[in-house]
Amino acid sequence: MLKVQQLAVSYRGMRGLDAVSFSIRAGELVGVVGPNGAGKSTMLKAMLGLIPIEHGKVEYCTCPLHRQLEKVAYIPQRSQIDWDYPITVWNVVLMARTRNLGWFRSPGRPANELVKSALARVEMLDLRHRRIGELSGGQQQRVFLARALAQQADLFFFDEPFTGVDKKTEGIMLDVFDELRSQGKILLLSTHEWGKSLSQLDRLLLLNQRLIASGTPQEVMTAENLQQAYGTYLQNPFHQDFDSTLAC
Repeated sequence: MLKVQQLAVSYRGMRGLDAVSFSIRAGELVGVVGPNGAGKSTMLKAMLGLIPIEHGKVEYCTCPLHRQLEKVAYIPQRSQIDWDYPITVWNVVLMARTRNLGWFRSPGRPANELVKSALARVEMLDLRHRRIGELSGGQQQRVFLARALAQQADLFFFDEPFTGVDKKTEGIMLDVFDELRSQGKILLLSTHEWGKSLSQLDRLLLLNQRLIASGTPQEVMTAENLQQAYGTYLQNPFHQDFDSTLAC
C-alpha cells in the first residue's frame, strides 16, 4: 500500500499543500483532479522527494517512498521535458535500464528486449531511430510511457498524461493502465481532462491545496464538491454529460 499522511508543502510562506492524506492499494488507478494551481503537480513531486515537504509522511510498504525510488516510474508534464535534446526514441526508453546497468556498462540482450517490447506495446517500435523532438505530442507521450514500462516499476506516477495527445494515444494509454492495474501495480495520475478517461479510474482525489473529496468518480464529481474546489458553480449540462459517460 502507498500511504500519504498529513502532507504539507509551502513556498515562500504560502501554503501549496495543506495536510493531504490518502492511501492507494495495489491494483488501483487513482486520479488527482482540481483547478490550475491546486497543487496536483506539487503533490506528486513532494511524494517523490523532488521538492521539500514541510511536514507529513509518504510510505510504500511501511517504508519512506523517497528511499525506494527505484520502484517508481515517473512521467512529468510534457512542458518540463527538453524536446530539443538530440536523443533517439530507442535511447529514451533505454534510459529506464540505467539504474540496473550502471552508467558505464553496455546494455545486453535482456535490456534490449525490454526496450523493444515496451516500444512495441505502445506502437512506437517502427520509429525507434527517430529523434524524440521529431515526433507528435501523442507519440512523445507514448515513448515516455514505454520508458516507464521498461523500468518494470511497482508504482507509476503520471503528471497530466492526457494533455495534448490524440485519441489513439489516449486509448493505448488507458489500455496499458488497465494491464498494469491487473498486474497489481499502483498508478497515480494528475489530470485536468474530464470525460471518458475519468470513468476508467477506480478513485478520484479532488484537490485544491487540501483534499476536498475522495471516492469513486460518481461520488467525487458532484456540484457541491466542484464548487468547493473551483470556487464557482458548474452548470448542469456538464454533470449530465459526465454522468452519461460514467454509465457507458
